[in-house]
Amino acid sequence: MRNPPSSTLTFGIFDHLDANGRDVAKQYDDRLLLAEACDRLGFYAYHLAEHHCTPHGRSPSPNLFLSSVAQRTTNLRIGPMVMLLSLHHPLRVFEEACMLDHLSGGRLELGIGRGSLPVELGYFGVSADAAPGRYTEASEILVKAMRGGTLSYEGIHYRLDEVPLTLTPRQWPHPPTWIAVNQPDSASWAAEIGANIASLGPSSSVRRVTDAYRSHREQRSDANGQSPFLGLLRMVVAGSSEADAYSLAAPAYGRWLDSFKFLYERNNIPTPQNLPLTFDAAIESELCVAGTAASIRKTLLNHLEEAGANYLLCQLAFGDLSLEASLNTATIIRSEVAAGVGRT
Repeated sequence: MRNPPSSTLTFGIFDHLDANGRDVAKQYDDRLLLAEACDRLGFYAYHLAEHHCTPHGRSPSPNLFLSSVAQRTTNLRIGPMVMLLSLHHPLRVFEEACMLDHLSGGRLELGIGRGSLPVELGYFGVSADAAPGRYTEASEILVKAMRGGTLSYEGIHYRLDEVPLTLTPRQWPHPPTWIAVNQPDSASWAAEIGANIASLGPSSSVRRVTDAYRSHREQRSDANGQSPFLGLLRMVVAGSSEADAYSLAAPAYGRWLDSFKFLYERNNIPTPQNLPLTFDAAIESELCVAGTAASIRKTLLNHLEEAGANYLLCQLAFGDLSLEASLNTATIIRSEVAAGVGRT
């Protein structure tokens, strides 16, 4: 299975699986129900973040949860966004990716990254100085492993000597790769290997990333005439009125924000300067979109066009939003936002 052409807009789901104040097992059950609904509604993929030692992420092992999603869905593609290569041995990452690709019937979308908060890596004994090098070497090893055969590599952090790769992915030549990119300078490597990208921020800022990606890619398509996804992430809440949507989204964003800040405050680390500290600021910065079906359709399509993106990563569940509210937004996006603009 390959990516659809970039000339259409495609819609997927992104999830931090941040703590909602309720029982963990119940939250897992609700997310599985949401994934089932998104599968029925025709969303393209469900992407799950990896975080550690923080309420910002109740999925420290995304692949473990995604294996359950795979068994509860039929067409919905699945993948970590992103798997922290700085923490995991790349051979282990490769083998888990192969397993999940087969368990899902060839539906894996493999997101890889370094990790945005050094303190999370530090809990595992990985220093901020070591993380970039570990990530670079691990990504090089992973790319080589996807070619199959035997694997040899010698670097500062990893040494592999004629490792037999007895397990291979189901998808040929390998599962689609995703990289989180928020700076134009970081777009070139993703473009060179043909990876999909996911970006966060105001549409005008993301446009600089997508322009840089296209410039490095030089509009090149693969043999099937298909191009990678250029993704834009938005937290989305639909309501019966603007006031209704606001009343749902504002407190949920507040809880999500508290979870996000947990490790920063615990370790006396300044929060990122671009982090919206109020819901109004989140709306203004384009991180959140809340409103009626008509208003969120207009806003989201405008954001996508300005950003030069062809894939919308919808964060439908965050904070203490109820399952009912998330399901309603998913239905609205499918029936109102995606209708008539391309594949979902």
